[in-house]
Amino acid sequence: MSSIFTSLGRTVLAGFVLLVLIVLALGANLGSIELPFLFRWIHVMVGVMWVGLLWYFNFVQIPSMSKIPDEQKPAIGKVIAPTALFWFRWAALLTVLSGLILSILNGYAHQAFTLQAPFRAIGLGMWIALIMAFNVWFIIWPNQKRALGMVAVEPDVKAKSARIAMLTSRFNTMLSIPMLFLMSAQSHNTTWFVIAS
Repeated sequence: MSSIFTSLGRTVLAGFVLLVLIVLALGANLGSIELPFLFRWIHVMVGVMWVGLLWYFNFVQIPSMSKIPDEQKPAIGKVIAPTALFWFRWAALLTVLSGLILSILNGYAHQAFTLQAPFRAIGLGMWIALIMAFNVWFIIWPNQKRALGMVAVEPDVKAKSARIAMLTSRFNTMLSIPMLFLMSAQSHNTTWFVIAS
């Protein structure tokens, strides 16, 4: 059993096998899974990874950096941060893509993007998520590459890039709060937005 947990790949595969076993035990027919539901599930999973890593950076890594001895910091900058940023970027992209596909499959993409009733809440959440994803790919990632030394730059540019990446990451953390509320409220508390519609 421990061999499953010594490999991330085997652990994730075991999670999918466990899911199938649970679904079958509950009497569900795997052939009856609807495409919109499948994309909602994917959207939620990769969204949890994206926001989870965003919050890891802002609640754990950034505040901890000043407490780490200088001789240990290269482990963060050369190993941990690049790996976390890899998953962070791709989780952001997959969250946006799966959300767009989901909105198309459910037939509300146009109404949501144009903030029409009754899809204003989720539409606004989608716009906020797009801003956040843009920030990840076009502001945070290029600046992190300079800050982490993946791209050679002068020390002052490196410091400035680290600050821009941190501030943009904090901006995304702020945006994640209303974005998550709007996404949840649209689907699970529809009466909040009936008056505004």
